[in-house]
Amino acid sequence: MGMSVTISAAVEGDAEHILKLQYLCFQSEAEAYGDYAIAPLTQTLDALRAEMAAGCVLVARLGEEVVGSVRGSVDPDGTARIDRLCVHPRLQRHGLGGRLLAAIEERLARERDAKRYHLVTGHRSGNLRLYRKCGYTASGTGTGTERDRKVRLTAMTKDVGTAAGGATAVGVGA
Repeated sequence: MGMSVTISAAVEGDAEHILKLQYLCFQSEAEAYGDYAIAPLTQTLDALRAEMAAGCVLVARLGEEVVGSVRGSVDPDGTARIDRLCVHPRLQRHGLGGRLLAAIEERLARERDAKRYHLVTGHRSGNLRLYRKCGYTASGTGTGTERDRKVRLTAMTKDVGTAAGGATAVGVGA
């Protein structure tokens, strides 16, 4: 492609681009579960802007184009909740998801004193392999949430400092 992908904090002007990317990326998840009312596909722009104001949102850019995103927040007990990792379909399987995950982990530990990471994904998600490679282990399964009725969820956790797959050793830069 000739350009490198950079990872940085999202800015307010990125909100619409992130939401469009999220809608594109989560279509395959919705198809896998036969449920197009999953939370990533029903989120509003206002709800995303509220998440951006309250938490930490990172974007991956190829030139000026937003091609990946991830978000996280830290609970008062030090648990970092990581959510909505997505990479444009044309750039998947090239390590960008792992870079985004490592970048959000590093940022939440450094800036918000995260002690452990927690994420939830569907039991058929293509990201399960990535999460395991990056040191996450299943901490139990559920039978859905208030909005993801047909999706059996898998909760995964990892302690800060666990460097399986080099996940916490990778920096935010390109």
